[in-house]
Amino acid sequence: MARIHDVVVDCRHPASLARFWAAVLDGYDVAPYDDAELARLREMRIDDVEDDPTVLVEAPGVFPRFFFQRVDESKVVKNRLHLDLVADDSDAELARLLALGATVVADRRESHHWITLADPEGNEFCLSS
Repeated sequence: MARIHDVVVDCRHPASLARFWAAVLDGYDVAPYDDAELARLREMRIDDVEDDPTVLVEAPGVFPRFFFQRVDESKVVKNRLHLDLVADDSDAELARLLALGATVVADRRESHHWITLADPEGNEFCLSS
C-alpha cells in the first residue's frame, strides 16, 4: 500500500517559498545544508543556497515532507490540490500568515468557515475558522 512521502510544489524560487512554508507549518524547517548537500550544489555550479533548484522542508519523523522544485512556467490556473490548515486561534493565525506574505483570495468564513489564501507564488491553501 502506498503512503505519502513528499508533497512536491513546483515554483519559481524554491528557497524563498520553502522558507515561507517552513514558517507556516508548526515544527517544520528547511532541511539543513550539510557537506553532501553543498557538494551537490557545487556539482551543478551553484555557489549560493538561495539558487538551489530543489529545497526540502521537513519535521523530524513527520511525513509528508514538502519538496520545492524550480520550474520555468508560472502558475496560471487554480490549484488541483491544496492544503487545508487549522489553528486554535484562526484570527491570530490569519494575521501571522498575512505577515509572512500570504494574501487573501476569498473570505468564506461566514458561509463555510474557512478563508482561502495564496502563498507568495500564488499557490492556494485554506485556513479553517
